[in-house]
Amino acid sequence: MADRSSKVPTTRPGQLDRTAEQAAGQAEVDAFVQRLRTAPAQAAAAGGERGRLIFAMDATASREPTWDRACQLQAEMFESTADLGGLDVQLVFYRGFRECKASPFVSDARALLKRMTAVRCMGGHTQLKRVLLHARKQTEQKKVNALVFVGDCFEEEIDDVCQAAGELGLRGVPAFMFHEGPDPVAAKVFKEVARLTGGAYCPFDSRSARQLKDLLGAVAVYAAGGLKALGDYGRRRGGEALRLTSQVGRR
Repeated sequence: MADRSSKVPTTRPGQLDRTAEQAAGQAEVDAFVQRLRTAPAQAAAAGGERGRLIFAMDATASREPTWDRACQLQAEMFESTADLGGLDVQLVFYRGFRECKASPFVSDARALLKRMTAVRCMGGHTQLKRVLLHARKQTEQKKVNALVFVGDCFEEEIDDVCQAAGELGLRGVPAFMFHEGPDPVAAKVFKEVARLTGGAYCPFDSRSARQLKDLLGAVAVYAAGGLKALGDYGRRRGGEALRLTSQVGRR
């Protein structure tokens, strides 16, 4: 007779892989913050030089089944940037037939939140290459400190996208690729884009808003005041922010 006292594993297929991806994503975020220590210390301009962030998202039909849940989390991620200070944000999204829109850069992220949450999905192919080329053009006009992208699939020429990612990386703009769902092709491309730009690949889940806030807090403060301001930020906020920023400047 079978021993019914034995516990049946409750881990769902793919759950262990997702947990491993979460750990790897956090390690990449940590590594990025640590890389700030090798960058030349930035002197704050009069009144403080504001950092700039591009927040881009895929709004094609493949995301529609989970859009309401995803939109709430995207809103939390987006709104978290409003609490940082010293950071201007631009919203970019694509959907439909070659529709790719970008807002102006604004200092009040909440001013764009209503527009972001009003976006609905429409059928169409992914346009990650356009997002990367847009980010390159923006940073050529004025420095962009980071690109954040949320998406679930990929339908373009990989070589073309990697070329655009490499060009963005040469201009010092890291891409933080938040991946919703298990699509292996998208995972492969998003990881490569993150590698080529010096950013990070992270699963898009309930931890994303906190992870993004810790990451961009460090980016924004460093852009505004350099290493000293970054250290002060970590000590003031404590917790995860202190753990991340304490790596900066360590030999």
